[in-house]
Amino acid sequence: MPVHKVRPDTSVLADSLEVPGIGHLPVNAYVLFAPEPVVVDTGLGLPDRNFLETVGSVLDPADVRWIWLTHPDRDHTGGIFDLLAAAPEARVVTTFLSAGIMSCERPLPLDRVYLLNPGQALDVGDRTLTAFRPPLFDNPATVGLLDDRSGVCFSSDCFGAPLPTADLAQAEDVREVGTEDLRAAQLLWATVDSPWVQNVDVDKYLESFRPVRDWEPGLVLSTHLPPASGVTDSMIDTLGSAAGSPPFVGPDQAALQQILSSFEPDDETHAVPT
Repeated sequence: MPVHKVRPDTSVLADSLEVPGIGHLPVNAYVLFAPEPVVVDTGLGLPDRNFLETVGSVLDPADVRWIWLTHPDRDHTGGIFDLLAAAPEARVVTTFLSAGIMSCERPLPLDRVYLLNPGQALDVGDRTLTAFRPPLFDNPATVGLLDDRSGVCFSSDCFGAPLPTADLAQAEDVREVGTEDLRAAQLLWATVDSPWVQNVDVDKYLESFRPVRDWEPGLVLSTHLPPASGVTDSMIDTLGSAAGSPPFVGPDQAALQQILSSFEPDDETHAVPT
């Protein structure tokens, strides 16, 4: 997992996952170096990733005081229990619904949980982190955050985009992606991750972007996008146009069989030694 420092006080723990037929999806977590250090989400948790080791490359895990869980999907919670064990003073910032969803798999220790709803704020020593509901989301427990010191918006899944290569997915700046390519990828992700966007009231949907527009963040950090500096307005315009888009329809069983057949070894591999 490469690490990019995008602000003196903010590092990206970059990762990606190839999704057949979609592309390479960025899967980022973040470290915010406040007096009370914050880790935003905890990665994929796949066997070949060591999230705790990656955190340790930029910060002693024992110093972490807050783990902001934007929502309890597996690509956000992979390293959460390892980090809780390594950071005995850390608490998980999340919602009541999020804690409940996680407890269906493995309960969060309630004495380590700090419940925070959209519109509420957390003081981490030198700044206030304000929780908000991103305009697009795939999980009803989703809560992003706005950093009043750095002007950074952590948007969870919103503004995400599957990209053609792992290198682009783990790039240091989204402007490495062509403007039209980025627009197409963000519109695709909007229909994949938030299929309900086809049924929204357009005016209410566009109004949901107001917190981000009013905040005017100089940098947007999405779980599923390289760091996006100076392009907030164009990204909002892109996602605003997603209203009414038909939902993504994934591969069916016939398509899956075709994909699997491309992975099958040749006959020599199957040969039995004599």
